Amino acid sequence: MCPYGLRGCWLGLTIKDGIMNILQLVPKLNIGGVEKGTVEVARHLVLTGHKAVVVSGGGELEKNLAAIGARHYKIPIGRKNPFIMLYCYFKLKHVVRKENINIVHARSRIPALIGYFAARRSGRIFITTAHGQYRKHFISRVMGWGKIVIVANETMARYMRDNFDVPLRKIVIVPRGVDLKKFSFELPSRHVGKTVRIGMISRFTPLKGHLDFLKAVSYVSRKMPNIEVIMMGDKLSAKEEYIKKIELTIRRLTLGSVVKFVSSREDVAKVMSSLDVLVSANREQEAFGRSVIEAQARGLPVVATRVGGVIENVIDEKTGLLSEPGNPREMAEKILRYINDLSLSQKIARAARKHVEENYSIQKTMALTMAAYARAREEKKILVFKISSLGDIILATPSLKAIRERYSGTPCVKVLVDVRFRNVLTNCPYVDEVITCDFAERDKGLGFLKLAAKLRAEDFDMSIDLQNSKKSHLLAFLAAIPERYGYDNKKMSFLINRKIGLPEKPLQPVEHQSCVLGLMGITRIENKLELWPDKSDEEWVEQFFKDSWLKDGQKLIAFSISASRKWQSKNWGVSHMAEIAGMLAKQKGVRVVLIGAKEDKELGEKFMKKTKAKPINAIGKTNIPRVIALIKRCDVLLTGDSAPMHIAAAVATPFVSIFGPTDPARHVPPASKQKILYKKQKCSPCYESVCLKKMKCMTAIKPAEVYDALVDMANG
Repeated sequence: MCPYGLRGCWLGLTIKDGIMNILQLVPKLNIGGVEKGTVEVARHLVLTGHKAVVVSGGGELEKNLAAIGARHYKIPIGRKNPFIMLYCYFKLKHVVRKENINIVHARSRIPALIGYFAARRSGRIFITTAHGQYRKHFISRVMGWGKIVIVANETMARYMRDNFDVPLRKIVIVPRGVDLKKFSFELPSRHVGKTVRIGMISRFTPLKGHLDFLKAVSYVSRKMPNIEVIMMGDKLSAKEEYIKKIELTIRRLTLGSVVKFVSSREDVAKVMSSLDVLVSANREQEAFGRSVIEAQARGLPVVATRVGGVIENVIDEKTGLLSEPGNPREMAEKILRYINDLSLSQKIARAARKHVEENYSIQKTMALTMAAYARAREEKKILVFKISSLGDIILATPSLKAIRERYSGTPCVKVLVDVRFRNVLTNCPYVDEVITCDFAERDKGLGFLKLAAKLRAEDFDMSIDLQNSKKSHLLAFLAAIPERYGYDNKKMSFLINRKIGLPEKPLQPVEHQSCVLGLMGITRIENKLELWPDKSDEEWVEQFFKDSWLKDGQKLIAFSISASRKWQSKNWGVSHMAEIAGMLAKQKGVRVVLIGAKEDKELGEKFMKKTKAKPINAIGKTNIPRVIALIKRCDVLLTGDSAPMHIAAAVATPFVSIFGPTDPARHVPPASKQKILYKKQKCSPCYESVCLKKMKCMTAIKPAEVYDALVDMANG
């Protein structure tokens, strides 16, 4: 995990026992850095007892896979034709299931797009390796969708973070490795009259800067006539127009007698052993530069352009010489420095070899790759939907604890809540992060799709829907979460793929959630709510009561005077509450504190006019953390069926709750000390927000009953 910076991208990688079946995706298996890396990983997987499978459009390296015992499926997975991509999607799903693949590892954009959906549909882990600094468009974004995104260096880590919003915690740095035995070290030497050989090894594509390289060696040839130029790469796979441009440049610069093309099928180490200088002439950002570290391992001096990740390998004047991109004359000067100064070549060769040994051995690359696979397999990322309301979020705390205990070790648990309630889970030890949504403003309309994209980028392994609404079911689906747990409640629940039918009889709230958790093998949930007030909020409450002239040792009862503005049928009535406040003050010396939202200020003023007692009016003066601390400080709470009741249960404050239109059996939270006042009528529970029958269920509850219940709780 890397929440605090790039350095963390190198950390936290451990391997556990267990066989892994790994599928790598590349467009073709022609000779190139990406393809060689694919074969190297496959070889290591086979040698260490794992299964290695590769899907590609075929190529020269197919035979290498067969020789090492890896399996290859030839599918045109690099083609951009939408119909071919759809065909590849179905073929790839078949391979994933047939080979029982654990991890789908994509190394290029089009294969990644196909592989992402095939992996998600099959419930497999998807990871990527970002090999290049891709242009910013939709298809490139898929390279950041992996549960883990592997990059070769810190330059690429920053690029993926800054350009594709990939969180650093998802990024793992795995430098490409070089076989130090194959590229054995040989100190540069010079022989009088010997032809100086200058080489460039790369794909034939404009960003590699072949034309700049040719201009540079043209400058060199004027001062050093006995030179030979080697250009190694696969001309057959390059665009014909670009090859013609290279050949035309050679003729214009009269280099025909000194330039020699070498096929990429030749042994790279052997070609390098014949060179005196290697040039990397990239004009655009280069992610890594495999040929550079191979040359450095071999002892071959390198001139490289100052772009991208290459500058992490070529430290100017220490492990190589750097020139500005697109500046052939400066490049020529750096080449001539090597040719004319053998001691410089040897000094840099020694330092470069040491740098490669310490940072880029094939053994280190394979160890970090295997660790990345293990991490992707071991880590569980869980999204819990509990969007609203305040009381319902509090009711979810036992479930959050059970989820954390079920996936002990390295689970990452995040909860999606309404932005209004973002502080409810402050200090919760069972949650790693609270993600907020705002369906009233930010996340409505097009914002809903942006929220889904944000969740998809998190790459969750599973979602647990404790909200079970149309919005939450749709979000889980659009976020492409493989395992989506929830109730089959006909609220677009066809989008949930791990579901259970609704209970036939009313259940208490925590028990109701446990049915969904049972699908995950969670059989025990502690029937206890929790909240974690911050010390600063508790100190604020103490000062607030001190300023309100609360006497030391005086009993304090909180009145929640409005259960809900939406649910007027839940409100017992200000007049009755004001009467009880007077009785408590006169007969028991008890002080009352009024709590409520800013919208309840008018009710609070009405309350103050109806009583001779001197209640403390905290309506509209507290936020959620402070009202939690306030209720915790009180001796008793009087409330309707509302959030303060759940807060009291969570902070162990005794409460008296008045129920009417809703069923206590379904909504009363677990609590050690509680008193529920409920006078069931023929029409109750009706679950109507406005009562048309004179609120008989509420008026049947008399002030004397409430007063007695409060006194009992305060004395108990």
